[in-house]
Amino acid sequence: MNDTDELRAAVERLAGKVRALEDQVEIMQLVAQYGPAVDSGSGAAAAALWTEDGVFDAVPHLKMRGRDDIAGMVYGAGHQSLLGGGCGHVLTVPHIVVDGDEATGRSYALQVRWDADAGRYWVFRVSANTWRWVRTPQGWRITERINAPLDGTDGHRELLAPSAEPAPEPAPELASGKPARTATERRG
Repeated sequence: MNDTDELRAAVERLAGKVRALEDQVEIMQLVAQYGPAVDSGSGAAAAALWTEDGVFDAVPHLKMRGRDDIAGMVYGAGHQSLLGGGCGHVLTVPHIVVDGDEATGRSYALQVRWDADAGRYWVFRVSANTWRWVRTPQGWRITERINAPLDGTDGHRELLAPSAEPAPEPAPELASGKPARTATERRG
């Protein structure tokens, strides 16, 4: 391999890493928009985070299918009463696995409520979340979110379990400090 080929290979590796980082950041930004959207009562903004036929399963209360259901939840009396009493939805940064134009992840969600009598906030609910995202012409969108309370119910904690797939090996240049060899070079 000559210097030009090595440079091309290095640029391709870097471009791939930049694309992967951009995907992860875009997905994290998508998740970060949920709390402010629902806590401001912006049903249309919350619904726009999903694909048209996306699913939001708020176990065991409500399974929403499509943007109209999601917006309807935000505009509904139950959610509006939460907002009127003081609450906030806080989502943790998800663990994200991108596979081409699809991605999966898991995270926590906390619902914090205001207690006017005590003059303090308290954590009302802690939930496990699994996510499925898809790349669309408008950017990444949620195709499915399952939000299940960590209240001891069988199966809910398992939503947080890592996949059975082995962790990826570190990039050779990170492990050794030397430039990585191409797949052809590794095969010999």
